[in-house]
Amino acid sequence: MGLNTTMQGDRLQIAIYGKRNAGKSSIINAITGQDIAIVSNVCGTTTDPVSKAIEILPLGPCMITDTPGLDDKGELGEKRVQKTMQVLNKTDIALVVSDISCITDADLEKSFGLPEKEEQIIELIKQKKLPYIVVLNQTDRIERQKAENIREAVVSKNPNVSVILTSTVQKTGLEELKDALVSLVPNVNQKLNIVGDIVERNDIVVLVVPVDSSAPKGRLIMPQQQVIRDLLDNNAIAVVVQVPELKDTLKRLNGNVKMVITDSQVFKQVNKIVRDDIPLTSFSILFARHKGNLKKLVEGVLAVEKLKDKDKVLIAEGCTHRRQCEDIGTVKIPKWLKEHSGKEIIIETCSGISFPTDLSQYSLVIHCGGCTLNEKEMKHRIYNASSQGVPMVNYGIFIAYVNGILKRSIELFPSVNGII
Repeated sequence: MGLNTTMQGDRLQIAIYGKRNAGKSSIINAITGQDIAIVSNVCGTTTDPVSKAIEILPLGPCMITDTPGLDDKGELGEKRVQKTMQVLNKTDIALVVSDISCITDADLEKSFGLPEKEEQIIELIKQKKLPYIVVLNQTDRIERQKAENIREAVVSKNPNVSVILTSTVQKTGLEELKDALVSLVPNVNQKLNIVGDIVERNDIVVLVVPVDSSAPKGRLIMPQQQVIRDLLDNNAIAVVVQVPELKDTLKRLNGNVKMVITDSQVFKQVNKIVRDDIPLTSFSILFARHKGNLKKLVEGVLAVEKLKDKDKVLIAEGCTHRRQCEDIGTVKIPKWLKEHSGKEIIIETCSGISFPTDLSQYSLVIHCGGCTLNEKEMKHRIYNASSQGVPMVNYGIFIAYVNGILKRSIELFPSVNGII
């Protein structure tokens, strides 16, 4: 896929960390050849993490994120730093940028040979087992030999890590930085099968895509697009229909169908139409496997039966969008949850990057399919809930469960059979 067709959640995620005025924004502009980030001598120009879809040759489609300074101050500054730390949860490759002219002999004696703030972010990066590059920037401010000596000292503290000397003023070290990025890409797992590992050449797969008031005008939503592309990449045949045309379509195909994949919101209607001998699942369940942890999410739905009056349930979405009158996250799922449980449940919602760190107040988290999130961030959210003893389920699994068809919808995946 190219720049304009690769989904955000499937792009290589590169994030740049460092103190204010370390030259992070200049580095971004230099390696992309575009004025993506605002460059200023004023401290704190970047006040929030800013992500941009770009193409870096020969890396291909990437998502690059410029973050606020790690040394931002005050109450607002602390909140900005917290947002910077959250970016780590979706980072594939980290660039730690340090102003080389500010590095002291005392810094060089530390664990990573860098000032305190850079040391702290590297420690977090290492805990998350992320590949990283140390960029010693603004070498034009000091003598060349001194810069080389500092680099050697930092290299000795960061074995097997690229430490690059750069100057965006003199335009030095930038090609070396690109080469270092390229060398890390094979270690980053960007592509996972959505459905390609369970279809063969010429298999016919019927996709049920309702076009109603909640559907975007003139296009398909991301999971639908990505499943179709994955089928085509694996030489399978995608037949796309709406619910009213499904029965006649299956009849025309004379049962020669590998599986049916449906939008979760019409699971109940589709289940009544599709014969029992034809496998049935949903886009959301496929994405639970593709980017999350299908077993953990299937186990999580059992918590629905344990809900009590006044329990809090968080409904979370990875993207932000304009709410419709019949919005699935704020209207339909709360309605189905209360009808199924018969309890007075307290519903809270969140969207985008505002997923809470502390989930201890919730008895259950119901999350969207995560099509705009990369695998790393989705798995982090599941891990964060699990580590706090809070069960999590996604939309498709929840909807199938409350309609009594979850067991059928996961039969394609032997690793979770027997849970329900």
